[in-house]
Amino acid sequence: MGGVSTADRAERVPKQDRSRATRQRLLEAAVACLAEHGWAGSTVSVVAERAGVSRGAAQHHFPTREDLFTAAVEYVAEERSTALRALFPEGAAAGDRRAVITALVDLYTGPVFRAALHLWVAASNEEQLRPRVTELELRVGRESHRAAVELLGADESRPGVRETVQGLLDMARGLGLATLLTDDRARRDRVVSQWATLLDEALG
Repeated sequence: MGGVSTADRAERVPKQDRSRATRQRLLEAAVACLAEHGWAGSTVSVVAERAGVSRGAAQHHFPTREDLFTAAVEYVAEERSTALRALFPEGAAAGDRRAVITALVDLYTGPVFRAALHLWVAASNEEQLRPRVTELELRVGRESHRAAVELLGADESRPGVRETVQGLLDMARGLGLATLLTDDRARRDRVVSQWATLLDEALG
């Protein structure tokens, strides 16, 4: 009496699954729209249409535009970080550092970085967005640094190692910016090779 029936529970689980799937489609569509159209061209309606859901459904999950896009960039960044770790489950031996560096650079030269860049530029001009994006960038930056340290087998207790790893990530971000306008792959490959040599010397 007053309990939840087995049928009710069975119906609720698919609803929860559908809700999670809708949320994921919205997040992925938001990043794709931001990367392709920038902040000005990426409205909730545009994202909802791309995700195949109604505007009302989108606003149920994300009440504001700022909620949607900050959540989207963080979600995809976390997914990429997880995938990066899965590529090197045991970390990297010294001989594999170039592969790790290449994978790290790829994080900054794809659509997720492009989307994040549009979000950063928008935040520089919009007061209500700036604190949220600043906090997001701190979280994503810490996670990227932590993943790089783990995958490279870096010992940050040694002088200069932390700064070397951070320099690698700053370099990768710079390569990501260069890629926005031109295909910079040839120069990127040479830079990655040089950084692999530098890191082998710095990390031992």
